Amino acid sequence: MNQKLIPIVSVAVGVLAFLLTYKYLRDKDREVEEIKRRILESARKIDVVGAAHDIPEGTVLAGEDLGRMQVDEWSASDQVVRPNEAAMILGRKTRFQIKAKKPLLWSDVEGGEAASQGLAPMVKPGLRALSLSIGGAAAVSGMIEPNDHIDVLGTFTLPSAVPGEMESVTLTVLQDVTVLATGQQVARQLSGTRRATRDSGYSTVTLEVTPRESELLVFAQQARGKLTLSLRNPADISFEKDLPKIDFKLLQSELPELNLYRQKNIRMKRNLE
Repeated sequence: MNQKLIPIVSVAVGVLAFLLTYKYLRDKDREVEEIKRRILESARKIDVVGAAHDIPEGTVLAGEDLGRMQVDEWSASDQVVRPNEAAMILGRKTRFQIKAKKPLLWSDVEGGEAASQGLAPMVKPGLRALSLSIGGAAAVSGMIEPNDHIDVLGTFTLPSAVPGEMESVTLTVLQDVTVLATGQQVARQLSGTRRATRDSGYSTVTLEVTPRESELLVFAQQARGKLTLSLRNPADISFEKDLPKIDFKLLQSELPELNLYRQKNIRMKRNLE
């Protein structure tokens, strides 16, 4: 009788061992999957530019082709285009077909490897890159960076209405200009490995301008003038019309109106937000 029970008990122990082992391995798999899920949920997301729809090869990119999306930082390629770099790829042709809702890569567009090829591929057709001797306080304490949008102001010493006398005049020369480079740092170098600190030691700023604007800026810098940059919000595409030329006389008369404008259009707007 005992000899008959031994095989049965052995089989039962084997089955029990198998079931316990299976349960142990299954529980371990669940633990691993749970760890993976928590890691993915806690992964830092970054904003990138994606295709708003299917984009065929050879498409000249326009604003409606692009959208903003989020991806896990750990999985993002160093070739992804960030939202503040989107303007740099507008007007460029796609080298490949890009599926909808897929992150757009610099390698997907012509001239996308601008950092390795130099500055020239970054300049859009019909425009020019022009470097100006501007740095320090005139460049917002050196905080202006490639891809920023700025206004260019000029202060000039000109003959006054009084014969034989000179006067200083300040005016806005250009509005909403894209910065291509500061010193030797071009815009594309902000992709991939981002800098931990700002390089504020530059003394030149390279702007993307039209040929006519190039002539204007060169003349302005050479004609006893000093150029200063003012930084804009990248989403601000507004244009101020009929900005006055500011001299000492106009400054005295315009101060009350300028402060009233600030109170009505800036402070009150902030209170409503």
